[in-house]
Amino acid sequence: MSTNLFSETASAPTVSTEPRGVMAVLVGAFILAVRNYLKRKAASKPELLSRAEFYAEMLATRELLHANHLAILEKLDANHRELLAALERQGTRINALEAGFAHVDERTRK
Repeated sequence: MSTNLFSETASAPTVSTEPRGVMAVLVGAFILAVRNYLKRKAASKPELLSRAEFYAEMLATRELLHANHLAILEKLDANHRELLAALERQGTRINALEAGFAHVDERTRK
């Protein structure tokens, strides 16, 4: 029995790899990484817009929002009027029913 801790009595089996294969994989991965980086860099540049074009687009968007807002307000007002008319009809109907029930109640008390 050996007391030397650094002795190589049981060494792990080494895997033989072909250096050319490893180099080909590394070069291929590097080329793919560079290609993806350049694509992302080229696509990230936005199209420049002049101040006048920006203001024109902003005004068009504002006008569209204003028109949509007015259309929604008109629909809301129409629905409100319709609901008030329906409520008035129901109120008239309920008043007529109450009057009828009161008339029947007076007859049954006699």
